[in-house]
Amino acid sequence: MRSFTVVGTDTGVGKTVVTAGLVGWLRGEGLDACGIKPAQTGYPPDDDAGFIAEACGDERAAVCLERLEPALAPAVAAEQEGVSISYAEIRAGCERELATADVGVVEGIGGLRVPLTEGKEVVDLVADLDLPAVVVARSGLGTLNHTALTVEALERRDVLVRAVVVNKYEEATVAERTNPDVIERMVGVPVHTVPLVSLDEPADAVDAVRDHLPRSVLGLAVER
Repeated sequence: MRSFTVVGTDTGVGKTVVTAGLVGWLRGEGLDACGIKPAQTGYPPDDDAGFIAEACGDERAAVCLERLEPALAPAVAAEQEGVSISYAEIRAGCERELATADVGVVEGIGGLRVPLTEGKEVVDLVADLDLPAVVVARSGLGTLNHTALTVEALERRDVLVRAVVVNKYEEATVAERTNPDVIERMVGVPVHTVPLVSLDEPADAVDAVRDHLPRSVLGLAVER
């Protein structure tokens, strides 16, 4: 199985919850899967790697390479703190973690054009790691534009988009009910929905993702 990235159309779309669900699902299959967060801002209290580890019930299920306190883009947060973060070290750290796991799941930071460091953006890291991507998108009004632009940006960098996951899907509006089919026609990749509106505890993410997404999102084309 090949490692992959989970990227979002924006911040707050549910990348971490979907990543936790996918990592937990893979670990439930007996694979040493690991969620990899290149940089965490807003720490504390935000701790995406911690959430993934808690969802999987194992602190080895996730790792974070850089942590910054300001809840800003990594490049901006580092500037505010008066520290420097190295793109080469972040990339090398991701590659190291990918090499030691059966399957690595690299979670993005915000959207693709978020400044990472040294003039590099999240999309640069995704392209340099040469991994397929799962795109997490909002379900409601406005998601068509954001999702199509995200997929286009990835494909322009020769990143294979494995699937789009429309998160927090409630079918409450006409826009929500029609968006998945419209997105699929627009971008030409499989679109799936997950009704992750709220979780009682992190572990619920694993069941929700496993129950609503096909195994092809993990890189397996055949159901079993």
